[in-house]
Amino acid sequence: MPRPRAFDEDAALDAATRRFWDHGYAATSVRDLGAAMGLGAASLYNAFGDKHALFARCLDRYLDASMRERIARLEATLPPRAAIEAFLGEIVARSLSDRRGCLLVNTALELAPHDDGIGSVVAARLAELEAFFRRCLLRGQRAGTIARARPARDLARLLLTTVMGLRVLARARPEPALLHGAARQALALLDPPARRTLS
Repeated sequence: MPRPRAFDEDAALDAATRRFWDHGYAATSVRDLGAAMGLGAASLYNAFGDKHALFARCLDRYLDASMRERIARLEATLPPRAAIEAFLGEIVARSLSDRRGCLLVNTALELAPHDDGIGSVVAARLAELEAFFRRCLLRGQRAGTIARARPARDLARLLLTTVMGLRVLARARPEPALLHGAARQALALLDPPARRTLS
């Protein structure tokens, strides 16, 4: 019978995630991870596999607590147009308060071009975000709160690009007016035509 693990797996994964997030994948060694997690190399490998497998778990855990949580919460509680606005608003606020950036975006820049496995994970997670925007856009277009002139698919991709751009831009220029202005211009494309009033 296998012995129960003598450490808190969730705490260990959180510690590893912080280490990857703070320093990036390449600059984080197995020794660094073991020190952060309070584990020896053998225990780390036995529990989580190699560094690559551990990173994939950390990235998925990060996204469960950030992007996926945000999507589920906003989609369940707000009308479609408001959900999109709130999502971008939270992205700007998070980008201004945490200079580490988004672990998903950091991974897209550092690893995705050179690592097919991680690249596939990044692409799948970005597709989840695009699908959220597209669902909201289609519902908003049916409700008349979002312009119908542009295809929801194209607008969803524009919003995805906006999120990625905001996250990268904030690393170099964390200026509220800049980030809020960019988000505002993207949202303006969703505005339905002004209704004419009878005089």
